[in-house]
Amino acid sequence: MSDTEQQIARAPGTEISWADFEKIVMVAGTVTRVEAFPEARKPAWKVWVDFGPYGERKTSAQIVALYGAAELVGRQIVGVINFPEKQIGPFRSQFLLTGFATEQGVVITTLERPVPNGTRMA
Repeated sequence: MSDTEQQIARAPGTEISWADFEKIVMVAGTVTRVEAFPEARKPAWKVWVDFGPYGERKTSAQIVALYGAAELVGRQIVGVINFPEKQIGPFRSQFLLTGFATEQGVVITTLERPVPNGTRMA
């Protein structure tokens, strides 16, 4: 069974309340810059995103299998911005870039039409 099939086969986990979900600050932002991250253990990009009123934040994202740096800049993505910062080698990650694991690589969560940066998922 592939990793993806194993993820699908797993039980969904513990139920959470609506109040738990409301704690997650998941917002739209536009990718402003992408750089190589050669120090990462697994291939990754350093990605900077403009989250409007929440400011510009950076993260490390293991999305190189499906996305080149140039095609990411200007794309609007969905990020979780209220996790604690995480040290990834010499880089400090400030948000979680959301996506879906596939056998080909992670498919990032994008918007089907533009919204203002910082718009919170409803």
